[in-house]
Amino acid sequence: MASTPRMQELRSERSRRVVEAARSIAEEEGWPAVTIRRLAEAIGYSQPVLYSDFPGGRDEIVGAVIIDGSRRLTAAIAAAAERAPADGRLRSLVEAYLEFARRNPAVSEAMSSMSSTVAFASDDTPAELRAAFALLHGAVSGGDDRARSVRAEVLWGTLHGLSRLEASQRLDPALDVDRVDAVVALFGPG
Repeated sequence: MASTPRMQELRSERSRRVVEAARSIAEEEGWPAVTIRRLAEAIGYSQPVLYSDFPGGRDEIVGAVIIDGSRRLTAAIAAAAERAPADGRLRSLVEAYLEFARRNPAVSEAMSSMSSTVAFASDDTPAELRAAFALLHGAVSGGDDRARSVRAEVLWGTLHGLSRLEASQRLDPALDVDRVDAVVALFGPG
């Protein structure tokens, strides 16, 4: 049977609710609490219905959270960079990235280290991830496109690492500003 526009709309809304529920449960209780059964209960649908929307199961749902998180991260760092003077854009981007991770630790964890169906650094990488990376690429200085891509990947890895270490309380909060200064010094104009 062909899918009608109304059925597609309902499926899209259900998928959005699954992503919201997964994010909410993960932020409150951690990712181990996010199961298909729990999500089905949270949104009032059966597990088979969720599997019909997300045939890849939990990994596909984590992937949807990653894509949604990347969209939200891109908006946050783009807004911060736009508000900053040209010579302060990298700092604003770094601060906004780390603040996003502080406010969304479970989403940040999914984006940086969890198994999912999302392809990274490939032709199949979703546009939302490409947009976030493009902002990092545009913020780093030095070299040709390849060199900037390498620097952007290292900046991305640095920010992921710092955010994960901070989330697990392994960094001294009194050094937050100094860490941002160090990142800016490493990736900004020499």
